[in-house]
Amino acid sequence: MEIFEDRRALHQIPELDRQLPETVAYITGKLSGLGCRVFSPIPGSVCAWFDFGQEKAIAFRSDADALPIGENTGLPFASRHPGRMHACGHDGHMAILLELARRLSKKETLNHNVLLIFQPAEETTGGARDICGTGIFKQYHVEAIFGLHLWPNLEAGVIASRCQEMMSRSCEVKVDITGRSAHIAKAAEGIDAMAAGVDFYRKACAMEGALPKHIFRLLKFGKLESGTVCNAISGHTRLEGSLRAFQDDVFYSLRAGLVSIGKEVERSSGCTVSIYMNDGYPAVMNPTKLYNKVRSLVDFRELPEPSMITEDFSWYQKTLPGMFFFLGTGNTEALHSDRFDYPEEILVKGADFFQELAEKF
Repeated sequence: MEIFEDRRALHQIPELDRQLPETVAYITGKLSGLGCRVFSPIPGSVCAWFDFGQEKAIAFRSDADALPIGENTGLPFASRHPGRMHACGHDGHMAILLELARRLSKKETLNHNVLLIFQPAEETTGGARDICGTGIFKQYHVEAIFGLHLWPNLEAGVIASRCQEMMSRSCEVKVDITGRSAHIAKAAEGIDAMAAGVDFYRKACAMEGALPKHIFRLLKFGKLESGTVCNAISGHTRLEGSLRAFQDDVFYSLRAGLVSIGKEVERSSGCTVSIYMNDGYPAVMNPTKLYNKVRSLVDFRELPEPSMITEDFSWYQKTLPGMFFFLGTGNTEALHSDRFDYPEEILVKGADFFQELAEKF
């Protein structure tokens, strides 16, 4: 099947960020002759416009970039680019959208026009935001956008989603606490950055834990470094972690709480506390109105809980109604693993689902 050929061809030419010349050339070549207008709104992107003469349109998106990971799958169609791999399934996402394009090319009419988007830089700087900034959704009167992601540990071929919270907002948290080192025998001459770090950690965990259980959120620290030798008071502590949430008020409240804790630790310890937090991607939130409409048209499984992983599809949802889905790969290696692979037949399920959605929406 062509969808499998696409997946294997794309899997062999993984490219990074916005530098996707081979990928763009392959996609453009496959779209030629399908009766669509092909264009590139930003570097590294490809769009296909299927005009059925309607006033409104819907859009489908695939990410196109790969990861800086050396492949270790042993596949006969493994990456030809050393140190690069489609370890997050974007090769499959692109294959699904190319198959959808072939199916759309055979349609004489639909209730709406269709825009297909192959987007760069999902894994890095958020190419979705730049696509939105071009104004193409307003230009082409797009009223909704849809996307999916291959998902390990969900049964192979199962399509799943949920209303509202789907994938989290995320930001890195880096805390530097500076005290003054001194020999333990003269501890009073020092300012203990390790003790201050422990205090900061405990207060941060307590703050997050005090929120009601029904609020989906996460604040965890995976790295703590402090001190140099066993018989000297630590002069510096560094904590690194991640803050994740869905609602903006929860996210910014936790961020503000970390800043307040830093000031409190400064006052009580005498240390200097510096906190760095980036903005990250917004949360993927499936709007209720769109969710209910799609639910009435096509069948998919309801997810009991959202994922704490991030996705830049959220930028589309800041611009227009959008809904995101997971496509199960079964019991496979985790995403971003150098051994990540999946049963190719699930790609047909993804293409079938997108086609049904395009026909019924």
